[in-house]
Amino acid sequence: METHKQLTIGLFGFGVVGEGLYKILQQTPSLQARIKKVCIKNYSKKRTAPATLFTTDRAELLNDRDINVIVEVIDDADAAFSIVSTALKNGKDVVSASKKMIAEHLPALLELQEQTGRSFLYEAAACASIPVIRNLEEYYDNDLLHSIRAIVNGSTNFILTKMFDEGLDFKQALLLAQQLGFAESDPKLDVEGFDAVNKWTLLLTHAYGIIESPGNILFNGIQHIQASDAAVAKSKGQTIRLVAQAQKLRNGKVAAFVLPRFIKEDDHLAFVKNEYNGVVIESGFADKQFFYGKGAGSFPTASAVLSDISALRYQYKYEYKKRYHPAPQQLSNELFLRVYISFDDISLIPRERFEWIEEWHAEEERKYLVAVVSFDELIRNNWWKENNTSLVLTADPVIENIEIRKLKKKSLELAGIL
Repeated sequence: METHKQLTIGLFGFGVVGEGLYKILQQTPSLQARIKKVCIKNYSKKRTAPATLFTTDRAELLNDRDINVIVEVIDDADAAFSIVSTALKNGKDVVSASKKMIAEHLPALLELQEQTGRSFLYEAAACASIPVIRNLEEYYDNDLLHSIRAIVNGSTNFILTKMFDEGLDFKQALLLAQQLGFAESDPKLDVEGFDAVNKWTLLLTHAYGIIESPGNILFNGIQHIQASDAAVAKSKGQTIRLVAQAQKLRNGKVAAFVLPRFIKEDDHLAFVKNEYNGVVIESGFADKQFFYGKGAGSFPTASAVLSDISALRYQYKYEYKKRYHPAPQQLSNELFLRVYISFDDISLIPRERFEWIEEWHAEEERKYLVAVVSFDELIRNNWWKENNTSLVLTADPVIENIEIRKLKKKSLELAGIL
C-alpha cells in the first residue's frame, strides 16, 4: 500500500482561510502537497499569490486528473455541496470547512463516501484549531462517553466575555465584535445559535453516531441576554456562555441541545474567553478531558485544514463506527431542564407549563424566575424565544424522568404546598 501519497490540490476560496492555507503550505515543504489551481469568484481582486494560480472556472479544478485533492473553504453552502459532490464522484478526496453545508447534507455526503470510496474530512468545520472530530472518531467509544459540553462559536463567546468582563450591554459588545472582525455585519447566524447548532450536528455524529438535521435539535442563541442577566450570574459567582451539550441518559438515549447556560467559576468552560472555543469530554474511565483553542481565524482554521490534508497522505477516512454499533444511539426528549427566565411582562410567560417554580423575583425592574420545564415544552413552543424573553439553563440543568417525581414532591413541600 502506498504510504506517502503525493497531494496535488485544487483550492476553492481564497479568503481568510484559503489564503492562510496557501501561506502555511509554503512553510511546510515536507508535506509534499502543492496547490495547482485556486477557483475564486472575482478574478480582478488583488491577492498575495501569482495571478496564474487563479481561475473562475470550477471545471478546471474538478476535471483536472492531476488534482487528487479538492479543498473547499467557501461560504456558499449550496455551491460547496455541488463542488464536494462532484469532486467525490470524480474520484478526488475532499477537505471542507463548511459546517452549514455538511450539517444540512450529511446523509447524502455519507452515501457519496460509501459509493466512491474517497475520503471526506472536515476537522476545520467545528472548533477550528481544536482536533475534536478526530478525537471523538478515534478515541472515545460511545458506551463510555458520558457527555460532551462545548463552546463552539467564537463570536458569541467574545460578546458574552465583554458583557461580563467589561460591563458592556449586548449591543455594545456586538458592535465591538463586528469592528474587530469576530462577527459578521449580519450577525444572525452566530448570535441566534445557527452556527453553533450546525457544528453540534457534526460532533453528535462523531460522538454518538447520531445523524440528525440541525432543525431537529433544541437550540437558541444569545440575542436576548440582558445586562441584568449578567448581574444575576455575577451575584451567584457564575458566568453565562452559549454551551452545546450532549449527554447520555439513564434510559440509554442521548439528550442534545445548544442553549445559553450559567457556568460555575470552577468549570473548565468558565476559562474559555473571547474568540476561543473549549470542549469538555467526560467518559467512563478517563474522567474529564478539556480541549481549548482558537475557534476561528486564518491560521487556526487553516491549521485544521492542513491536518486533514496531511492525513490524506495515509489514505485516512472517517469510519463512522458508532453508526454501526449493535444498539445505535438515539436522541431523547424524555427529560426536564432547570431554567432561569427573565422577562418584562409576566402575562406573556405561561407559568402553568412549568413543572414547578423554585425562585421568583418580581420586585426587580427586569423580573426573573427559576423553574423546571419539560424538554418537550421548549421544543414544541417558542414563547421562551419571544417578547424579549431570556432563557438560560442553570449550571446543572438536566433532570431525568426517573428523578422528576421525587424532586417535584420535595419542591412542593419546601414551598409549603404539601
